[in-house]
Amino acid sequence: MKLLVLGNIAINSSFIESQATNDGSRGYCLSDEFADLLRAFNTPNWTEALGLYKKRVKVLEEELVRKRESERVPVLLPSGEKLILSYGEHNQLQKAIIENFLAIYGKGCEVLYVGDSSDKLLYKEEKVLQDLNFFDLDHDELPDVIAYNKEKNLLFLIEAFHCTGQWDNARLFKVQSKLANCKANVIYVSAFETIDQFRTISNKIAWETEVWIADIPEHMIHFNGWKFLEIHK
Repeated sequence: MKLLVLGNIAINSSFIESQATNDGSRGYCLSDEFADLLRAFNTPNWTEALGLYKKRVKVLEEELVRKRESERVPVLLPSGEKLILSYGEHNQLQKAIIENFLAIYGKGCEVLYVGDSSDKLLYKEEKVLQDLNFFDLDHDELPDVIAYNKEKNLLFLIEAFHCTGQWDNARLFKVQSKLANCKANVIYVSAFETIDQFRTISNKIAWETEVWIADIPEHMIHFNGWKFLEIHK
């Protein structure tokens, strides 16, 4: 109903003058302007009435487009190229992954894939992924961000957690089986906005993966078993 109200087609109404607008018992009715338009249908005044109403609708449409544009999320890739993501907490975290995580832990990386919440294939470097024997980009198991460090031959598969999306055992097994012939060394990263968010599902994170938290960007949590014990030899 929100768009109908914004378009002045319907209005929130009540017989009780003091009733709150968000009261669940309130109802809706046609606005006077839209009711007048309906009354003009099949009358000599129809064309004029419709023209006036279309002008009002066009103004609303322009306002909504401006609002959507202002709420989009600009992202700067390591290459200097700019992307525009749709608005949302999930995409805000993807921005942090690309601009902050890669700047700290993925220096020299090229972004090969970014999936927007409204466009799964927003950005892709398909040729490079194919050269690395990466699986089909149309697959449902794609992570949110893929980045590649050619010098170190490291391929980062990064998930931006929002309600779901962490690298758990089931998901890791599926993707690893599809990357059996990948030419790069794959690093699996689950990204979270806050440490409290991470704590809610920390017991589901798969071993041999990494965790990055946007609130504390210069630290990581390693679920890597023996790997980092090598530094103590």
